[in-house]
Amino acid sequence: QVQLVESGGGLVQPGGSLRLSCATSGLSPGYYAIGWFRQAPGKEREGVSCINRNDGSTNYADSVKGRFTISGGHNTVYLQMNSLKPEDTAVYYCAAIRIIMGGRCTEAGATFGQGTQVTVSS
Repeated sequence: QVQLVESGGGLVQPGGSLRLSCATSGLSPGYYAIGWFRQAPGKEREGVSCINRNDGSTNYADSVKGRFTISGGHNTVYLQMNSLKPEDTAVYYCAAIRIIMGGRCTEAGATFGQGTQVTVSS
């Protein structure tokens, strides 16, 4: 059974940093990537970053390029978030991904963790 557990969220001031962790277990070869998604209040969930489990290639949303870095191996994946902005405030989810399109993780058939809250505020 696939399990994903996120940790590392919290309250941080604008310009600060956080590192999120996603501990995974039970991943079958049919999961080709691990993705980070986020959902802000009143908004739809959006993809943030994606790392391919086979070749390590990565992809980022335009809104986080140059500020966020995804890394990790087969069991734990990290999201280093620097220069945080209030608009980064959201619940962040990691997901085991079955379908990648154009290098981006898609939600189709994905398994999600429970999420961790990130709040950027002074």
